[in-house]
Amino acid sequence: MAYSVKRESYGVVYKEEAAFKDTYGGEPGSVFIECMRISPEDHASDQVVVFSHPIGGGSFLPIMSTLARAGMHVVFVNTRYRGNDSALIMEKCLLDLGAGIADAKRRFNYTSVVLGGWSGGGSLSLFYQEQAQSPTIESTPAGDPLNLKSADLPKADAIMLIAAHVSRSVTLTEWMDASINNELDPSDRNVDLDLYNPTNPNRAPFTQAYLARYRQAQIDRNRKITDWVRATLAQRIAEEGPGAEQGFVVHGTMADPRWLDSSVDPNDRVPGTCYLGDPRTVNMGPVGLARFCTLRSWLSQWSFDASNAHGEHNAANVRCPVLVIGNLADNACTPSHTHRLFKAVGHADKELHQIEGATHYYAGQPEKCAEAAAICGNWLKARF
Repeated sequence: MAYSVKRESYGVVYKEEAAFKDTYGGEPGSVFIECMRISPEDHASDQVVVFSHPIGGGSFLPIMSTLARAGMHVVFVNTRYRGNDSALIMEKCLLDLGAGIADAKRRFNYTSVVLGGWSGGGSLSLFYQEQAQSPTIESTPAGDPLNLKSADLPKADAIMLIAAHVSRSVTLTEWMDASINNELDPSDRNVDLDLYNPTNPNRAPFTQAYLARYRQAQIDRNRKITDWVRATLAQRIAEEGPGAEQGFVVHGTMADPRWLDSSVDPNDRVPGTCYLGDPRTVNMGPVGLARFCTLRSWLSQWSFDASNAHGEHNAANVRCPVLVIGNLADNACTPSHTHRLFKAVGHADKELHQIEGATHYYAGQPEKCAEAAAICGNWLKARF
């Protein structure tokens, strides 16, 4: 049965103790988050699937309405950083998600909560559940106080990951342009590592030796930025006080060999494309990952070594049932991420499905989206 869908937009306000604001607008000490409930008309439920994403904006994705048409109640929680991740702190995203879950349970009388993790929301949901079950964090990677031990985050009963990647920090690193030598001058490049330079003798299909060299150079670049961030933040705090910050630009963040060579992490994606279009254009364009950053945000969401939000590490500590769905024509979250997340879950109550021909957003693929929703619905019915 396909239900009609209704949408309800509402806001949640909660208090936060913080030394300074990191989003524009609103009174200091208060956080406002936007939420949307997408639910089937005339079909009550005591269970809700709660989605979130570090930068939000997913409430109108095809999967949300499709799940509701299949009879599931969905709530999408936008974090305070909706649409702008330049100052995003992953640990604060957990506070926002927790506030949204607690409010949904009060407002709509839900007693069972399933975390939905689509794309970048996948690692967020795993990070959230890990800290809701057994909180360990008392400060951000920058050293700012943020005590998740006392946050009392509501635990979820299950997690469903759909087209999810391992983490923002790992994904960025795998997409970074390894050829950039000077962060202040992106034209200073190592030609042998410049995937988009026609004079680079290394062309697709890439050798395993070249890929290993390229991947290491990506990690080295991420670590070089992290070292600079740590030193710069320490210097600024020493000179200006604990709230000191600084913005900066990260160039070249869409140069993953897999976009040019479909034999790397193979699936049915179209070679020469990524989920944002032409990867060469995106590489230096305004919407690339981590293009505009702050020092603290780099450490929390983008640093390969410093970020606490790492899907594989977090999944190992999650104790609830986990469903993992991968899309086999996805040009954002490729099969290795799907399998790494599934393998990382440290218990046997987990299930893996892959959907042939499905793209990242299910754009123009209502039948593939319905297939994903049916998998979710059947999996939930078998457990609740």
